[in-house]
Amino acid sequence: MPQVKIIAKNFMDMVASLPAIKLDLLYRNQFICEAILRSLPPLAKKYVLQMLYIDIPITSKSLQEWLLADGSSKHKVAIDRLIQLRVFEVIDRKKETTYKLNSTFQTNLRKHMISGGILPREPIPQSVTARLPTSEELDAYAHEQWECFLLQLISSGQAKKSTSFSSSMMRIFQRGLLRQRDKEAPRLTESGFQFLVCIMKLMALLPLFCVCGLMDPYTDKLNEGKIEIGSLSWPLYLNWKTLMQLFFCHFVARLFILCSDFHVLVQEQGVDQADLIAFLLELSFHTPGEAYSLDTLTDDQTTMIKDLADLGLVKLQKGRKESWFIPTKLATNLSVSLTDSSSRKQGFVVVETNFRMYAYSSSKLHCEILRLFARVEYQLPNLIVGAITKESLYNAFENGITAEQIVTFLQQNAHPRVAEKIPSVPENVTDQIRLWETDLNRVEMTPAHFYDEFPSRDVFEAASDFARMHNGLLWEDAKKMRMVVMAEIHMLMREHLRGQNK
Repeated sequence: MPQVKIIAKNFMDMVASLPAIKLDLLYRNQFICEAILRSLPPLAKKYVLQMLYIDIPITSKSLQEWLLADGSSKHKVAIDRLIQLRVFEVIDRKKETTYKLNSTFQTNLRKHMISGGILPREPIPQSVTARLPTSEELDAYAHEQWECFLLQLISSGQAKKSTSFSSSMMRIFQRGLLRQRDKEAPRLTESGFQFLVCIMKLMALLPLFCVCGLMDPYTDKLNEGKIEIGSLSWPLYLNWKTLMQLFFCHFVARLFILCSDFHVLVQEQGVDQADLIAFLLELSFHTPGEAYSLDTLTDDQTTMIKDLADLGLVKLQKGRKESWFIPTKLATNLSVSLTDSSSRKQGFVVVETNFRMYAYSSSKLHCEILRLFARVEYQLPNLIVGAITKESLYNAFENGITAEQIVTFLQQNAHPRVAEKIPSVPENVTDQIRLWETDLNRVEMTPAHFYDEFPSRDVFEAASDFARMHNGLLWEDAKKMRMVVMAEIHMLMREHLRGQNK
């Protein structure tokens, strides 16, 4: 079976990308089991709850009997998600495919459903903390911290105040979202560009609510009812600030996902990645606005909480005798998993066949994003004028931004006047962008090791399962018993094969 690489798009994707051993360790925590459950697509939740007290494997045909006539596509998405998160274990693949709940996940979720969980810490009484920040003050604090991060990410000169990010957090920026060469100013990487693109996607949904009549412009209240965003059903009585909080919490979670070398930084600090995820998910069950003592945290969690405060997930305060942290709404919604909306959002970019570009926007964020791959010539109060040139694209490619990302960005943000056209971006422009990229990126190298001449099929299958468990299997040929594994697990594979020979 070929190895499937999980591309992290939200917090739960990062959880799914963990090795199987670490996922099983996470499922020993009841709160993590509940967080995983509520992040699943609706059909996947149905499968988990119906199988919660079934101890025998269920065949694939039996699961499909629970479906409606038009639910086949949702069924595949649900099964894939459950397998990625190791909530489902696949049994008897050679015969009829059957599924069984992960025993650790099943046991702990049962306990949590029956008796409920108890957090390892209780809120500090108000007699000790005296006055705590109001909900509005916490929201303002979280927004201010988050805006500071975005401006630092786009352009440090745009920030309204000097940043207070710790050295470890700045290393995350450099390794994951920004790149700096010699004495040059930091530049966005491919992950950083994708991060900003996702911000624009979700923030563009807010004006869509007004256009569709979902929001009352006079009260800033959403009309009664619900709206479907991805797999979630959002109540429409939330005001727009609360909705923005939910969006922001999604982006904060993405920060850790998009830092491609974040696991290296975690190891440098002596913190296990699984422990970090467990703490973040556990944090999402705390009550926003309540104070929790810092003395209840481990040394590793105390280190993490300082970086989380920089991002606005928590607010730190000191009293006369003890210190405490106050979770914001960003922290308490970390386990929420958003996906792209299928609805058409309001675009703003017009690209002409002569590579000229007009963006009808007054946003500094839009201007800075366009500047990453285009030459911005001038900016009027509501119009940005520029051009897509070979030199500007080469700068983008050197920073790791791909042609497909640029083309997708232009198509998804096309102005309504051109969005309905096919294509919304001229073909000569998209083709040329891709051609200029191929001039630079012809071959991609991945350090790996090739294994063949296994003594038996049992040894080959055991080695294949071992590589897959450590997320290191790149390719395999089951008929000829050959495989290619990542160089990072080569030594582990050698030790495994030596143990098999004994």
